[in-house]
Amino acid sequence: MTKKNNNNNEEEEFVSFGHNLNTKIRFEDADEDEVAEGSGLEAAQDESMCEAGESTDAAEVTDDTTSADYYFDSYSHFGIHEEMLKDVVRTKTYQNVIYQNKFLIKDKIVLDVGAGTGILSLFCAKAGAKHVYAVECSQMADMAKEIVKANGFSDVITVLKGKIEEIELPTPKVDVIISEWMGYFLLFENMLDSVIYARNKWLVDGGIVLPDKASLFLTAIEDSEYKEDKIEFWNSVYGFDMSCIKKKAMMEPLVDTVDQNQIVTDSKLLKTMDISKMSSGDASFTAPFKLVAQRNDYIHALVAYFDVSFTMCHKLLGFSTGPRSRATHWKQTVMYLEDVLTICEGETITGSMSVSYNKKNPRDVDIKLSYSLNGQHSKVSRTQHYKMR
Repeated sequence: MTKKNNNNNEEEEFVSFGHNLNTKIRFEDADEDEVAEGSGLEAAQDESMCEAGESTDAAEVTDDTTSADYYFDSYSHFGIHEEMLKDVVRTKTYQNVIYQNKFLIKDKIVLDVGAGTGILSLFCAKAGAKHVYAVECSQMADMAKEIVKANGFSDVITVLKGKIEEIELPTPKVDVIISEWMGYFLLFENMLDSVIYARNKWLVDGGIVLPDKASLFLTAIEDSEYKEDKIEFWNSVYGFDMSCIKKKAMMEPLVDTVDQNQIVTDSKLLKTMDISKMSSGDASFTAPFKLVAQRNDYIHALVAYFDVSFTMCHKLLGFSTGPRSRATHWKQTVMYLEDVLTICEGETITGSMSVSYNKKNPRDVDIKLSYSLNGQHSKVSRTQHYKMR
């Protein structure tokens, strides 16, 4: 797909948040110096990385291999941290949350879950935190210690190497938990459970979690060219029938950037999660949806994306990973449909989406999508299953 988002304004950007909610999220673009100096959220470097060991050799990968087998060690590599640090939308939002709301951080004890290079801990230390405990399970923890020392914050930031579920903090309670836990499709890699565990064990009564809200949305797109290239391709590969791969390819959601001009319907909220109150089981859910066509077109896929917000700030801050917003490294999650839907303006696609963590490997996500269209040109009712691995 490699589709480019056209919203690349270099000026301050206001993005609609919550869609039907009458709120706005404000984020500012960072200049190159700001990006180099202090931007980066280390996404999803979950505590279970400790189980990693050596990287899996390609020859040893079997059909039963899941993301758990090679996820743990991935955050020991520098490239993934570079990508996240250069995600200005995400990183600058976190920086603004901390620097513009120092009353949340100043003189507080902060726990950074999945600290990576320690950038969020550095932000908090610079904002006046009393002490920051940066927990990181991958080998990047050793680099984080050096980074903390090089920037003169060794007396404020303590880097702890290990799983959040297994470490012992030198303090009985913390005032603030901050984390960049979101994965593709919001829930992929399941770092959210570790944040909830840390909240339940260490957060003081009245303490805060940053961010505290996350919402998952759904829309529909026209995408004939790319579906032909990625899915129909398997029907005839140099004259040979490889359609058995096509069936598997259909089950794998594609993470890519969708052009906003491809959007055919409105967007609908599937689920909002309150990180400060929810239990780990709340991340598995079934939600109905109704998408209304905004023009006559064809629909080849449904697209999921998420918004994140920090409601404890003096002024609401957050960001969206939607196709109408500035691109992030999360992009969007595209689920191709077996049917090509011919839809007219005003017609509706109704259905439900069930999301759950895979029983064999809870870092993977299983998605069940049921959809129906009873339109002038298309009458379809189908259920499809997808697996994020």
